[in-house]
Amino acid sequence: MAILTSPLQVLTSTPPVTRGWTAATIVASALYAWLRWNGTVSEPYLTLVPGSSIFYPWTFLTSALVETSIFEFIATIIFVPPSLRYLERLWGSVETLKFIAATIVSSNIIAFAFNWIEFMATQKADIFLYGMEYHGQMALQIGLLVAFTQLIPEHQVQVMGFIKARVKVLPMGYLTISTVMTILGFQCPWIIIQFGWFTSWIYLRFYKKNPGDTLGGETYGDRSETFSLVSWFPPFAHYPIGLLGTGVYSVANRLHLIPTVHGDVESGIYAQVPGSARAEAERRRAMALKALDQRMANSTASPSTVSSPQVATPRPESSKIPTPDAVKLERSKSVGEADVTDTPKGRIA
Repeated sequence: MAILTSPLQVLTSTPPVTRGWTAATIVASALYAWLRWNGTVSEPYLTLVPGSSIFYPWTFLTSALVETSIFEFIATIIFVPPSLRYLERLWGSVETLKFIAATIVSSNIIAFAFNWIEFMATQKADIFLYGMEYHGQMALQIGLLVAFTQLIPEHQVQVMGFIKARVKVLPMGYLTISTVMTILGFQCPWIIIQFGWFTSWIYLRFYKKNPGDTLGGETYGDRSETFSLVSWFPPFAHYPIGLLGTGVYSVANRLHLIPTVHGDVESGIYAQVPGSARAEAERRRAMALKALDQRMANSTASPSTVSSPQVATPRPESSKIPTPDAVKLERSKSVGEADVTDTPKGRIA
């Protein structure tokens, strides 16, 4: 009989970063709701408003802790804490905290700069500087989906109880919803999903430190082909995106913006790097599959090598190879038969 786990046991078994982030989300969202209910202006202090957040730099991180609607809050509490718990047990508390900060802060910085560019192009400050309020954990949500695509891409999940999908298709599905909502005019906060996808991929691709790597020196990121930039797009877009990505990577590498990996030599468009633990694992897996295929092919070609009960079958006479003794015996029999045949009837030889 299954024993239900008490809330205290769940709380104590939750890693510290997940526990602290969840508690901070509940407190910040409740504080924002209470201030709004009392009619107090709290937007510049808790959420990211491009026109005023330059004077409140902490909002580039704390704005993610604030969910302004009950539906957003429920979605965040259902998805984010279990996902962070999984990653923290796999990566450790420090790497998980770095991933959270890098995804949220970089996404908010891009959104902040994008709104200022829109303001300079249109001169509409009331819309692009003070009319948009970035908040919530949409950037972190798609960042977690990107991380799961890296770790368990073929795992199948059920979305809303009846839609079955593999993990690797979920980020692009969420990104598609973001694109549609942005085109319809809901730029804030839906566009933050696009920035969160790109920044989380960059961090996991180039900057995340790989724990327990024994291939010689510290390694960063995941340079495998299965996690390349072009792998997110359909085949017809691979060539232009590959050229653009390779050019940007070359410039960033020359400017030393990307950590140098031991044996960091790329061939082609985002090819596997010998210093990557994931690339090495893929190479070994490919070699093992090739060896298994060869063994299966040899077993099919020579079925006698497979252990099975032997059934005695008569060999055809033409396939028998006579030995020298058998030849002599056969000759002696032939001579005896000839003598008997040549002897007249009734005469004894």
